[in-house]
Formats: sequence, structure tokens, C-alpha cells
Amino acid sequence: MDISLYFEPINEDIVRFKPKQFAHSAYGHQMSINRKNGSFPILEGAEIALIGVSEDREALENKGCGKAADYIRSRFYQLFSWQSNTNIIDLGNLRNGENVKDTYFAIEEVMSSLLEHDIVPIIIGGSNDMVFAMYKAYERIKRVVNIVSVDARFDIGSEDAPIDSQAYLSKIIMQQPNYLFNYTNIGYQSYFVDPELVQLMGNLYFDTYRLGVVRSDMKEVEPIVRNADMLSIDASAIRHADFQGNYYSSPNGFSCDEICMITRYAGISDKLSAIGFFEYNPMLDNNLQSAHLIAQMIWYFIDGFYQRKKDSPQFSKEMFVKYMVSIQDGLYEINFYKSKKSERWWMEVPYPPSQKARYERHNIIPCSHKDYEVACNDEVPDRWWQAMKKMV
Repeated sequence: MDISLYFEPINEDIVRFKPKQFAHSAYGHQMSINRKNGSFPILEGAEIALIGVSEDREALENKGCGKAADYIRSRFYQLFSWQSNTNIIDLGNLRNGENVKDTYFAIEEVMSSLLEHDIVPIIIGGSNDMVFAMYKAYERIKRVVNIVSVDARFDIGSEDAPIDSQAYLSKIIMQQPNYLFNYTNIGYQSYFVDPELVQLMGNLYFDTYRLGVVRSDMKEVEPIVRNADMLSIDASAIRHADFQGNYYSSPNGFSCDEICMITRYAGISDKLSAIGFFEYNPMLDNNLQSAHLIAQMIWYFIDGFYQRKKDSPQFSKEMFVKYMVSIQDGLYEINFYKSKKSERWWMEVPYPPSQKARYERHNIIPCSHKDYEVACNDEVPDRWWQAMKKMV
């Protein structure tokens, strides 16, 4: 499939692309970029691909986020790469379809093609309903996935309501056949969320983490993100003091260093294969400081990507120390694995043998040393129990 048909070059008037202005080690110099007078980037050998999305027809009160991609590029291209031998391409901006569904289909087509070539898509710009299109790409290649969303709200919506930037999750849940194994929200803010929705998420065995809980121990975010196949970040999850370029930004939210920490965790995760940055509105951005922050978030993701350890127990258990913990007089037995290379932890969750095809990628889940300590104190870790309920 020739995916170049879906793209138009970057807007050089915004990006102000002048190769001489970039130092040799700046991303603007290192990357193969879809420019007006250049050739389309070659996919073969590429590891990461930037995709600009200009679709914001379903953005609620945040029209303008469709203009985000090139403003983010104007900051990202100037950042220096500390990695050697990278192969990152910028495919340009995805052409909007005649209607929003056509744009969803284009994202599905392009992203599924990249995933099949083991290229990690970084989607920049557009409204948060693009998460639905990202999920559809995994559905196309029949891969059961975990979705992790950094968002101040639950964008679930009702089954009968049309998709928009705050109502798409119900459409993912109702897809048949369904390839969603788990959905996790990181950083929801209670005053923005109906208590009944929190109960609903629990009934669906989805994982939700309130902002205050997450910020109290940011290191515990790492195993959550490590378990994701795709990560989406809604700009409204960042506090207004650090991010003005979003209609829904509020006094509370993640700080700039915390959100960059999350994207770096995503980068070092061997499992994560796609990430999206949504709802940034350059029309509300003073001096493009918010664009600069997203550019730095992308920088942290790429820096983490090139430090991946490839030490998941699914690859090989030889590089791990195994700990077997018996809980409540043998009622539960949990196998923990600690990497000799990175010292990260995983734990094993049993599943019905008849469900091997669906669950074999998900039965060894990332955890922390804290989970191991909980088990040693004769208690079942919450993370293990939540995963167990999904398996039965």
C-alpha cells in the first residue's frame, strides 16, 4: 500500500524549515521529512514515524487543535538528539477526509501499515477522538491491546451518541470482534468525573488512577505505562500554569516534568508501539510555550525508545530471577520476575488454557517491587487481582 497518497508536506511557512539553521545533531537535520520539493520518506529501515493530524471537526470547544502539528514541529526540529544511528521519519500531515470517518479510516490504514513494519507511530495534533482510529489500526491487524490514556476526564460517552473528542471509548468497547484487553486512565480529576462513571469503569474491570494518587508516587506510573500497547495524552491533563494551549486546561494537572516522565516511561517500554498527543491548540498558546512542552515530551519518548532493554519475560526468562510467593496458606501462588538487566519487575497471572491466543501476550504483567513486598506480606497485590479478573 502506498501510504504517501494520504499525506501532504509540512507547512514550511510555520516550521520555517531552513536546513542550515539546524546543527548536525538536531532532529530537523537528522530526520527524513516530507517536504514540498522533496521525496516521500522511505519506510524501510525506519523505527519511528511522526504523523501530523489536522482533524478537529469533533473537537468540543477546542477548534484549532487541528493546526497543532506544524507548530509542534517548529519546536521539535530544533531539539538535539543524544542518540546515534537513529532512523526517524516525518511523514507530513495526514489529509483530512471528506468527513471525519474518512479521516479515521486514513489513520487506521496508515498506522496499521506502520505497525506491520515494526515502525512506531507518533501522532501529533488533532482532537482526542483520534484514539478511536488508533485502536482500529490494531483491530485491523488483529492484535489484542491495552490502551492507556492520560486524561483529566473519562471520554466514554454513550453507546448511541456520535463520536467526538469526549465520547469515543464506548465505541471501542462495543466493537465486535473486540480487541481491547484493557483500558487504563491515568490522572483523572474527580471534580470533572461523574461518580457513576467511576463505578462503571470498575464494573468493566478498567483501571483508573486519580491525579492525586498518581502524583504521590510517580514511579508507580512506570509499570502502568509499561503494560500499554498504545498511549494517548490529552493536553487537558497538564496544569494551566505549564500548558495554556488547551481550552479545558485548569489549575490542577500534571506538571511539565511529570508529563515528560510519563512519556519517557512510554519510550523505554518494549511493549508500547504507538503514542498520540492530542488537543493542543496553538491559537491559545502564548509564545508557543505549550508547543515547546509537547516537543520536549516527544524528545523524552524518543530518548527512552533508544534505551529499550528488550528484557520482557515474554522474550526470554533466562535473564530474570524468579521469585515464587505463596499467599494465604497456598490459596494464591504468584510468580514474580526481576530483570537482571534493568531490575524491573513483572508478575504472572494464570489464564484459562482455552484463551491462550487472546491472553498469552497479557498474562505476564509489569509490576513494581512494591507489589512483591505486598505479596510477601501475605496480601494479594491489587494489580494482580485486577488482571486476574480480566482473565476469567
